[in-house]
Parts: sequence; structure tokens; C-alpha cells
Amino acid sequence: MDSVDLEVLRNSARWLERGHRVLLVTVVKTWGSSPRPEGAMLAVRDDGAVMGSVSGGCIEDDLIERVRQRGIEQKTPESVKYGISAEEAHRFGLPCGGTIQLVLEPLSMASGIAELCESVLAGKLVTRTLNMQNGAVSLEPAQETDGVVFNETTLSTIHGPRFRMLVIGAGQLSRYLCSIAVGLDYHVTVCDPREEYTDEWDVPGTKIVRTMPDDTVTEMKLDERCAVIALTHDPKLDDLALMEALKTPAFYVGALGSRKNNAARRERLKEFDLSDAELSRLHGPVGIYIGSRTPPEIAVSILAEVTAAKNGVSLPTILQVEGAKAARELEGSGEVCGIQDGVGITQH
Repeated sequence: MDSVDLEVLRNSARWLERGHRVLLVTVVKTWGSSPRPEGAMLAVRDDGAVMGSVSGGCIEDDLIERVRQRGIEQKTPESVKYGISAEEAHRFGLPCGGTIQLVLEPLSMASGIAELCESVLAGKLVTRTLNMQNGAVSLEPAQETDGVVFNETTLSTIHGPRFRMLVIGAGQLSRYLCSIAVGLDYHVTVCDPREEYTDEWDVPGTKIVRTMPDDTVTEMKLDERCAVIALTHDPKLDDLALMEALKTPAFYVGALGSRKNNAARRERLKEFDLSDAELSRLHGPVGIYIGSRTPPEIAVSILAEVTAAKNGVSLPTILQVEGAKAARELEGSGEVCGIQDGVGITQH
């Protein structure tokens, strides 16, 4: 699965190669409530076909109609605002009177979109700088991982994987989880020294390594933009990764398993001289409680919790697996052998 931005870029490059004119629309600033963040992109083809989004749909409709009526005649980029008045906010579906500023950029083969796609697909983080006066573009290695800088003269945007994810285990669940994670803009590395799992690994956009998990964590030099998820159910592998990952600044470290297995895991990790503070960072049972049973559902549950952590959202106890299961027990529901314990099958 491609990330949203990469889909926009790849389609833009493909349309240009086929001889179409393309208008690239980028959100550069928002005021009040806005459906899409700064940096969100939309590509509009000369016949009105689109990829991506910059709002809930109404602004897209206006831009499409504009292209269909006038074509893509402009030669240089321009800046426009939507939702300045209450009437416009209502017309374009901007909530709470929000305002959004866009840059409309007519693309050409000189816009560097194909080169940008190649760099992003290679896992590179790239700064694209657009000259608003003449449409000239430069591509350089990014020094920052976030941000849109617009000053009416130039527009700088950052493209590529801004977050990294290390997944321990190349099983079936990992396939679903990694496919979605790639679409969420993670640069995904899958670590599994077991040949019976790695030989058939073929998830696009991911990197497979066969080194031991603790060595992999050390080699990756995890920072605050990294997530580590252990999914093998094998303590010999999961624990190796966790004991190293919990000592890093990674924003999320979690492991698959039932509450019983999670408690046993924490006791084992104490033997590796992990402090109480480090152990408290471990998410387990991993994921939020949505009654997930199948591998795709479990993957959604896990990535929902990872997304909350990435965005600085503190989940209430009732949404966490342990809290939700405890609440159900208090209500007298109990546990049934074989029912999903959050994101790990209950084992009795």
C-alpha cells in the first residue's frame, strides 16, 4: 500500500509522462478547524481526474470545476485561500469557520516529480523547494523530518518516510500490519532470523533482515520517531528486541500476547536490569480493545494504538486491552477459552 502523498506524486508523474497537464495543490496554512493538515496534497489532471485530498470534498469540487472550465493555463504557481468568510466556510464545508490556504502549482517534466518519487521509494527524506515566482524546483536531502515552510516567495515541503517501524516476526499478522504501516508513511523493517518465515516475505515497501532482534535494535539507532512491535510469541526473539528497545527513545514499544503472557514477560524483562520506568513504557497486551479476532483486525487494533502514541493522544483505560477486559469481568462477562484477548488469543 502506498502512502497518501506517494500516491499523489506517483500519479502526477504518470500523468505527465502520458502527456497530460497536472495541477498540484498543497495545503500550506490553516486557521481554525481544517479537515486536512498542512502538507496535504491533491493532484488534478487536465480532464478533471484527481488523486489525494485537501479538504472534505467541497474544495476539491471547486478546483475540479475550475480546471474543467478553464483548463490548466497558468504557467507559475499561485496562492489561494478558501473559507475566509462565513459564507465561504459554509459553501466549502470548512468547520467552525476554518480557513485554508493552498498553493496551486502547474507541473511539468521539469518539476522533479519523477525524481522525487524515486527518492521517496528508496526510503530517502527529501526537501522539495518551489520558487513561487518562476516555478523552479530544487530537491535536497531533508535536514528536518516535519514542516511546511511558505513565505509567499518559496514553498518548502518534506517528502519521504518520517517515522520508522521495526517489526519482530514475519508471520501472517506482520504481513497485514506492515502493509498498513507503509500506507501510514512508516519506513518498515521486519526482523526475523527464522528462514521458514523470511524466505516467503514479499510485502512491498518493507525491508526484511535476518539478524537477531537485539542486534537489529542496536544497529537501527532508534530515536523518538521509531516504533517497535514484537509479534512472534517467542520469548527468545521478542524479549531480545524489547530489552534493548525499552532503553531507547522510541515513542512506542509493544508486544503481542494475552494479559497473562504480558505479566510473565514483564517479570522476565526485570532480569535484564530494566528499570521500573523503562518497563512502564511497554505496551502490552498491544493494541486497543475492539474485539479483534482475525489478523487484519488485530493489525488495525495495534496500529490504532501506535497512531495515538505518535500523535500524543493518551488513551483512556477502558480502550486499552487490560482495562477493557477487566471492566468486562466486573460486569460478569468472564473470559471464554479461545476468545481473542485483545490482540492475542487467550490461552488457558
